[in-house]
Amino acid sequence: MTDYFDALETRAPAEREAALMAALPGLVGHAQARTDAFGELLQGIEASRINSRAALTGLPVVRKTELLARQQASRAAGRDPFGGFSAIGWRGLLSTTGAKRVFQSPGPIYEPEGEGADYWRMGRAIYAAGFRAGDLAHCSFSYHLTPAGAIMETGAHAVGCATFPGGVGNTEMQLQAMAELKPHGYIGTPSFLKILIEKAQETGVNIRSVSKAMVSGEACPPSLRDWFASQGITAFQCYATADLGLVAYETSAREGLVLDEGVIVEIVRPGTGDPVPEGEVGEVVVTTLNRDYPLVRFGTGDLSAVLPGTCPTGRTNTRIKGWMGRADQTVKVRGMFVHPGQVAEIVKRHPEVSRARLVVQGEMASDRMTLKLEATAQPEGLAARVADTVRDVTKLRSDIELLSPGSLPNDGKVIEDARSYQ
Repeated sequence: MTDYFDALETRAPAEREAALMAALPGLVGHAQARTDAFGELLQGIEASRINSRAALTGLPVVRKTELLARQQASRAAGRDPFGGFSAIGWRGLLSTTGAKRVFQSPGPIYEPEGEGADYWRMGRAIYAAGFRAGDLAHCSFSYHLTPAGAIMETGAHAVGCATFPGGVGNTEMQLQAMAELKPHGYIGTPSFLKILIEKAQETGVNIRSVSKAMVSGEACPPSLRDWFASQGITAFQCYATADLGLVAYETSAREGLVLDEGVIVEIVRPGTGDPVPEGEVGEVVVTTLNRDYPLVRFGTGDLSAVLPGTCPTGRTNTRIKGWMGRADQTVKVRGMFVHPGQVAEIVKRHPEVSRARLVVQGEMASDRMTLKLEATAQPEGLAARVADTVRDVTKLRSDIELLSPGSLPNDGKVIEDARSYQ
């Protein structure tokens, strides 16, 4: 591929990093001043000092569960439905207006949309998927309640595409529209695209005008991508959320996902805010440079890892492996909840330990825990001291297994529930 959505994609990495870090203090100060939630969460923080990744790691991670809890509490009290996270609203809600639309995601969580073209920055991903000005894109994401349809449609418009708002369901009517309008590409979930193709083959409807696809919202494994290719459709994935917009997108190189230009992404150890070494799997934490909805260190709950090097297409931003599972691995053992953050606390109390994995085995009501530890040194009595720490932190007993560095799998799991539920 020799062309790009814009010049930002091929900036020197040092230039990009400098620009992101230069924007960070203003974003933090704006979030403190204009949103009640971050005014509280970042109380006492001097925004001007948050000008590096090292400084950013000193701020708390706000996970989606906390955002939902704050929204629920605020709504129950008859106050701000956004839980104090939005800097924009409408007359009678906040002291400022500026909201263009508001959406509801499962939870429910409410997300604001402000003014501006390509508000969620999706054009970059759609362009990388091969869509071009003058194309007709058939969009089968929901246009009802949730923002997915609007996210994708505004991105397609930024590229210069016309769109058909198919939405979800109504398979026969959507096939009729495809046959009669002859769109160049499809935007939606991979599973619905597969349904459309199979239904078209079953009924003899011609949708062969569709030669490319931008899919998201669920996994699209290589086997399904290859099946689409066998049907004449080149499919690309992107990673986006209703809270953040675009986070990362696939390119023709098919080597991970390139980060969007409008976000700062960290990979942290699940249950903590501590960045992991490059290449290690951890939770995706995103700071978005959206002043309307300025989420600072937003924990997505998704697992991924940074890939080394840059994309062969010439895009110079960092790449991640893509979605690798969920970071929230909380389990209940003998009536007690055990969280990844507790495992991290245990590790912090023992400098010899570098990584840990808590394995829960057995059957429900007769389960047992084994804490597997990678230890750079194994002095006498370490296992017993760690066992005492486990009891102190979790109120539960655990076996301790000491391992050499590099023994645990690099899959982001801090807690593995290996119990039998039969």
